Amino acid sequence: MEGRGLRGGFTPYAPPLHMSKPLWRTAFNRLFAVVYFSAVLALLYRHVRNLFFYPTTSFLSFSITLSLFVSDLVLAFMWATAQAYRVSPIRRREFLENLKRIIKDEDFPGIDVFICTADPYKEPPMNVVNTALSLMAYDYPADKISVYVSDDGGSALTLFAFMEAAKFASHWLPFCRERNIMERSPPAYFEANHPSSTPHFEKIKVINTL
Repeated sequence: MEGRGLRGGFTPYAPPLHMSKPLWRTAFNRLFAVVYFSAVLALLYRHVRNLFFYPTTSFLSFSITLSLFVSDLVLAFMWATAQAYRVSPIRRREFLENLKRIIKDEDFPGIDVFICTADPYKEPPMNVVNTALSLMAYDYPADKISVYVSDDGGSALTLFAFMEAAKFASHWLPFCRERNIMERSPPAYFEANHPSSTPHFEKIKVINTL
């Protein structure tokens, strides 16, 4: 199953944006759901029969039976609502390289991203900065994405970290776009591609944070 087109760029011959394939366990999941559903119906029928066709004279016994019925009914409802993705599991493969072949940059929707922080000691400024850098380095039209930072604590440390990050971003963002870097977070990139430089990078982070 293929997904084609997006907004006004749909054509019958457009390259696929994604492809989905049913998993092998689909038939087993559906068979299990049928058996389980039958067992649930039998259990609920037994509760109803005990409540209405064979009522007990004891109030305590009736209360216990009613409580069990309500509990099983709630559990059955919870189980039923969780079956949607189990009866039809799929594996999806995306073709991101085809996206720009279907729509132009100016047709991308605008995205506003809000990053909230409050305490620089519980939420280290470098973690917040790395989040912002990762978002700004997205493979997305630069004029279509806006990143906002809300610092409820008004920390001077967080402000300083973002001032330094703004200088680093002038080098990091072009570097990611020119080399098509997938790990857009600086720590993740250096850890995955340059493990030996990670301690040095951590040292730089500490110095910049102080």
